Amino acid sequence: MTLLLFVLGLILLLSGAEFLVRGASRMARSFGIPSLVIGLTVVAFGTSAPELAVSIKSAVAGQSGLALGNVVGSNIFNVLFILGLAALILPLAVSRQLVRLDIPLLIVISGIIWWLASDGVIGRIDGAMLAVGLMIYTTFLLQQGRKQGLAENGETADSTGPMWKNLVFIALGLGALVQGSRWLVDAAVVFAEAMGVSEVIIGLTIVAAGTSLPEVVTSIVASVRGERDIAVGNVVGSNLFNLMGVLGVSAVVSPEGIIAGEAVRAFDLPFMVAVAFVCLPIFFTDGSISRWEGGFLFATYLAYVSWLILGATKNPAIETFEDVVVLFVVPLTVVTLGVVSWQAWKRQKGM
Repeated sequence: MTLLLFVLGLILLLSGAEFLVRGASRMARSFGIPSLVIGLTVVAFGTSAPELAVSIKSAVAGQSGLALGNVVGSNIFNVLFILGLAALILPLAVSRQLVRLDIPLLIVISGIIWWLASDGVIGRIDGAMLAVGLMIYTTFLLQQGRKQGLAENGETADSTGPMWKNLVFIALGLGALVQGSRWLVDAAVVFAEAMGVSEVIIGLTIVAAGTSLPEVVTSIVASVRGERDIAVGNVVGSNLFNLMGVLGVSAVVSPEGIIAGEAVRAFDLPFMVAVAFVCLPIFFTDGSISRWEGGFLFATYLAYVSWLILGATKNPAIETFEDVVVLFVVPLTVVTLGVVSWQAWKRQKGM
């Protein structure tokens, strides 16, 4: 039965992503809205449904720390793992809008969350302000996308069949993604327990990545189908939705607000901000995410997970690991990104 659930979950994930990407791309063309905007809104918000459900449930139950950890962990996973893996499969084109608007906004909002959590709690007023900010951002995106579509295509739009059919594709895709990820994670946990893997490691790996499985499969399928704006927009939009929507609503419904522990404030939140900041030079270079940049993001995620596991298991090798990261990996990363960004800036200036 567990093996059957695992296979069915995988099938639902793949088919759900196919339905979602197809319906979203058709709806974008029918409304004359760029695929990037649909990726940043409809697709991103839909694939973030598991994070919203888990975080709200945790907040109402008084486990607000889990809600914050879910958002922070998902945002780190989305950028490092999903974009890294998708770019390794096929280099991703990056829209100028992402570099000029959405990534800077992601950096700013990530920094604001870190600042709001500095006193140990993200209160209800803070959460309400974040939720309102998401509504303003979404309205602006849709209005600008409609204007851009009209400017490029006039009043006409591509014929993509009945609108209800596109909506059915999107709804079926989202439903299949959510149910498929649940079955896949449940089966993976059973397999891991049968192999003697500890609960801590299961929580840090399988369960932590489970709520982001819809984004993983959707971005990969969108990339393979040539809908690269949806692939990248899905990740950036999901992160913004997590910060303003998921965290905002969770803070409003939580009896005590969102509690931010010392460990999260000291490492995870600043690391999330750093990951958002790293997107800017990577997205800026040649307007794409190359395979080597995808490999860098993916390797960074593996290093992050290794650090989590070493810390959770109290492995003495963690001290050596931290020394290598601080003394060699971080300086090398900063220098590399700086040189690449400078070269890209010189090329654009020359053009």
